[in-house]
Amino acid sequence: MKITDIVKVLDAQVVVGREDMDYSINHGFASDLMSDVLTLEEEHLILITGLCNNQTIRTAEMANISVILFVRNKQVSQDMIELALENDIIIISCKYSMFKTVGVLYENGLEPVY
Repeated sequence: MKITDIVKVLDAQVVVGREDMDYSINHGFASDLMSDVLTLEEEHLILITGLCNNQTIRTAEMANISVILFVRNKQVSQDMIELALENDIIIISCKYSMFKTVGVLYENGLEPVY
């Protein structure tokens, strides 16, 4: 699933990484527990979370996650944007709950990690 597809099905906004709309995602993982995120070893993964802070960006960097999707209309700070740019992390934001977001993405072909 490409970033373009994710943005379309979720009516989402790309906050960082508009130039990477063709980037392909194979798997999704939803969590607000960053310790769970650190256990992942998948490539081409999107992290879906409502935890909107610098620690989420740092966790994604450590776990080699290239795309973060913030749910529930979370507002990304300028510090987070700068950190994402430094680490080549794409940030997307949508208005849906985590539950609905995951359901829509799964329905449209995104596979879970496990």
